[in-house]
Amino acid sequence: MEKLNVALIGTGFMGKAHSIATAVVPMLFGAPVEIERRVIVDVEEKLAKDAAKNYGFSEYSTNWREVVERPDIDIVDICTPNDTHAAIAIAAAKAGKHVMCEKPMAMSVAEAEEMLAAAKKTGVVTMVSYNYRHTPALQMAKRLIEEGRIGKLLTFRGYYLQDWGADPMAPLSWRFNKAKAGSGTLGDIGTHVIDAARLLVGEVDEVNSIVKTFVPERPLPAGHFFGQRGEASKEMGKVDVDDHALTMIKFTNGVFGTIEVTRNAYGHHNQLGFEIVGTRGTIAFDYQRLNELRVAFADDPKDAFGFRTIYSGPNQPYGDLLWPVAGMGQGYIDIKSIEWYNFLKAIAEKKPAAPNFEDGVQIERIAEAILASGESGAWEKVPR
Repeated sequence: MEKLNVALIGTGFMGKAHSIATAVVPMLFGAPVEIERRVIVDVEEKLAKDAAKNYGFSEYSTNWREVVERPDIDIVDICTPNDTHAAIAIAAAKAGKHVMCEKPMAMSVAEAEEMLAAAKKTGVVTMVSYNYRHTPALQMAKRLIEEGRIGKLLTFRGYYLQDWGADPMAPLSWRFNKAKAGSGTLGDIGTHVIDAARLLVGEVDEVNSIVKTFVPERPLPAGHFFGQRGEASKEMGKVDVDDHALTMIKFTNGVFGTIEVTRNAYGHHNQLGFEIVGTRGTIAFDYQRLNELRVAFADDPKDAFGFRTIYSGPNQPYGDLLWPVAGMGQGYIDIKSIEWYNFLKAIAEKKPAAPNFEDGVQIERIAEAILASGESGAWEKVPR
């Protein structure tokens, strides 16, 4: 079996999540290729050294440029703030490394297109880490749609609601800074919903949006910061990205729908969901109940008609590779592990992964159209 060495860039929460996923992939699935977690990188040496020990990497470094050029590195895993994605991904692709990149793919469409061009030139396998699409219940929804179980699709209603930004005194992390994040709530969590919409319904033709920033300033952080977990100083700083977006969508296949995303909705901790209505039924999913898929079929008997719940288990996608009994449940790391399994499988089979950099570019185009519509107040076409 082929052996590939992984370099992870970034030691924060996502770096930890990816590290656990790469550790457990062989246990859960039997990895399609053998991998070694060779080196982990952070600009601060102590963070890099501690992460190498705690996350199970053989080495650590503070220089990602040197690491991506090393001949013994085969996969570069990018878990850094958004403003560094393009530089790292382009360098890695030019060096012939396969690339896993956290979302959003880039700061802009132009950056994403540069990343895609570099990857196409060397033929490396790429994946953008829209991990929620790998959830077994969501994949079950895709299966039901493809089998025609809910008939012709009519509408899509998607949402991603969080509350960690609702407190106006929460520190101004890099996620509220356009220079670091590119966009706010839309890029951070809205792109997950866009990815789900493309996967389940199809391509987006045009959008009409309301985009708002309800909290225009926040306390500057008092040291290292990450959203609500950081400590606040008494000095205030400007929020220059969106924190709420509401979008109407026209899909190219005639389906229409809406997407709402916010980090300001008290009581909604991490609520990614959708409802898809068809001529023969409805499918509903909520990630806060990620092991459940709610379905209603028009041909159900009248005396038992209504929503029923399908519990994730061995009969759903990937379920046979996880736990033997429905209802035992999967969690966040299981989903990240499925993501890595699919990425490694694509490398082993020398096939494109999904979602790859081409998908990432189109998601960036949709996101930019939403922001443009928020400025113009008009319907904006999505380029293809």
